[in-house]
Amino acid sequence: MTPTDTAKSAHQSDWLDHAIRAGLIAYGVVHLLIGWLALQLAFGEKEDSASNSGALQYLAEQPMGRVLVWGIAVGMLLLVIWRVLEFAFGFRDESDDTKRWRKRATSLGKAVIYGALGWSAVQTATGSGGGGGTDGTTAKIMQLPGGQLIVGAIGLAIIGYGISLIVRGWTEKFREHLDAQGQSGQDGSAYVKLGKAGYIAKGVAISVIGGLFLYAAITHEAKKSGGLDQALQTVLEQPFGPVLLTLVGAGIAAYGLFCFARAKHLSR
Repeated sequence: MTPTDTAKSAHQSDWLDHAIRAGLIAYGVVHLLIGWLALQLAFGEKEDSASNSGALQYLAEQPMGRVLVWGIAVGMLLLVIWRVLEFAFGFRDESDDTKRWRKRATSLGKAVIYGALGWSAVQTATGSGGGGGTDGTTAKIMQLPGGQLIVGAIGLAIIGYGISLIVRGWTEKFREHLDAQGQSGQDGSAYVKLGKAGYIAKGVAISVIGGLFLYAAITHEAKKSGGLDQALQTVLEQPFGPVLLTLVGAGIAAYGLFCFARAKHLSR
């Protein structure tokens, strides 16, 4: 059997389903933590980071926290493996070549996101986290030829992804991630409500991040860009900000719970 045949077999295997479920549970935990920290920020009870890395650091400070963070790192690695295999061998039943490769590109993009979160978890678990932050990276990009346009394009891409999540939540297209049992009865109805709230809230937060990048490109000020922390702070500073941030935080937590439902009723 060639390496390609082995990879194809792995993509279709039951063990990969188990690996995906473990990864989704880890991903759900991260979103629950982010939602919790966002709610604390909304109520003025906490000023700590509510970003992915901040949530992981918060978890690491709890009893047995570093063990759990290592578990999240492993979970993210499993999700990376899934998405890479999906990129290489998935969507073969899709007759439209353009649509198939668009879906594969999306899988590759998600693999990068999971990989970044997994690396952040490793840094947190080993105590080697740090760095210059999002604005530091943006400043370096700004210094490149055409850097301002690159940052603007990144902002537009992030906004596009955020809007796609909002649309997916509003239209309930995420139902495809649940098997038939996961969509039926009272439990199925609850899962769908969690998914709808979760996708929309996550989409709003990501769209705000994209807006910050776009604003940074327009003003040529790298410090105007930011990650999830700054996005949530921006929401908080709006009229009725605490109420809006409470809704976003609760929605992000709902997305975490939906990840658990998806792990239980996996359909891929």
